[in-house]
Amino acid sequence: MDAQLLILIASFVLLLVLDVPIAVCLGVAAVLSLQSAIGDMASTVVAQRMTNGVASFPLLAIPSFIVAGRLMAEGGMAGRLIDFAACLLGRSTAALAYVCTLSCMLFGAISGSATAAVSGVGGMVLPEMWRKGYSRPFSVALTTVSATTGLVIPPSNIMIVYAVVAGNVSVAAMFLAGVLPGILLGLSIIATSWWCMPELEVAADDQDAESEPESIELPLVKTTLRALPSLLLIIIVLAGILQGIFSATEAAAIAVLYAFVLAVFVYREVPFTALPKILLGSGVTTAVIFFLIAASQALSWVLALESIPQMVSEGLMNLTDNYFLLLLLINLTLLVVGTFMDMTPAVLIFAPIFLPIVTSLGIHPVHFGIIMIVNLCIGLCTPPVGTCLFVGCGVGGTKIVDLIRPLIPYLLAMVIALMVITYWPELSLWLPRLAGQME
Repeated sequence: MDAQLLILIASFVLLLVLDVPIAVCLGVAAVLSLQSAIGDMASTVVAQRMTNGVASFPLLAIPSFIVAGRLMAEGGMAGRLIDFAACLLGRSTAALAYVCTLSCMLFGAISGSATAAVSGVGGMVLPEMWRKGYSRPFSVALTTVSATTGLVIPPSNIMIVYAVVAGNVSVAAMFLAGVLPGILLGLSIIATSWWCMPELEVAADDQDAESEPESIELPLVKTTLRALPSLLLIIIVLAGILQGIFSATEAAAIAVLYAFVLAVFVYREVPFTALPKILLGSGVTTAVIFFLIAASQALSWVLALESIPQMVSEGLMNLTDNYFLLLLLINLTLLVVGTFMDMTPAVLIFAPIFLPIVTSLGIHPVHFGIIMIVNLCIGLCTPPVGTCLFVGCGVGGTKIVDLIRPLIPYLLAMVIALMVITYWPELSLWLPRLAGQME
């Protein structure tokens, strides 16, 4: 190991241990490493690489989707989607768990944010679940894992980030590739809920028999009409991109306009006075993401200069050249990474390292992108850096240690779903191929 690589690893790990923001860790490590090779010009070169790293047209979609997501989150979408899910799945005690998962899937996909799904859906569903006899740890654990499905079902900002990092990967292909795996992930969570709570299903027959309406046709029609404008956002974005009407970046701008009209004029949940706060919050989130992207692109350039991806690739290939074992090793690595690193920096750092390996195995970059995102979704629900876990504990008023036991079955179910997604490529690639989005 040469001095330059040693400085890069040591400085990055030290800053990370000192709890320095991850973007700063990436940038400083890149500068210190490069400085040992080219001297005082290192900071200038890194600054140039950071600037070039965010000079990408597809990245312009991210701030727009963030604004659209915040407008949808503040605009009363959660309650309407919960009512819609309840009419589809029933109003019994046992069905409430399935309603929670379906609501998170829909709201997470529309808002593009797992934390927004935890707070938005959780804030409304959790009190009802507690009233119906669900334990606080179980209900919070269920909401936490369910919220991550919205990052796999499009539109998703992390898919745009991956598409940019991976190079010649279509954002539209990534969006389509996430549909079926996202549904599989949601179904695995619903199946786990069914398996974990047979006592609630038995109690549901007596407890809710009198509370069922005489006819559910009118409520179903009414709640569907109330939720339909929100659901149309996904259809508009995907259909517009696939039909060639607009690009992913233009679709994001249209999503902002649509969410603005819906939240301000149709649902009337967002007053004009709230718009500055929404835009400011969106700006802060965008700045954090773009700083991460810029710093990681600079570090990726330094890693490429040091031939790190090739070294990792050769190391893994020397361990085994078996397709199944290599994918298993990569999955295990990403699962570990997800426990201590947030999703965006993990994609930015590890996608360039693992992509040469998986492409040499004949794995399509779009398929690997879905594998990586599902992996890191699991990390959002695990300590010590589980963002959704922390938000869920805050919304549900419970401690992380109390969630460990109810979380285990859900995490196992998500890992099983991940294995299916990993070793069944057509689950991810069928829709992009059908739509003609694959190269």
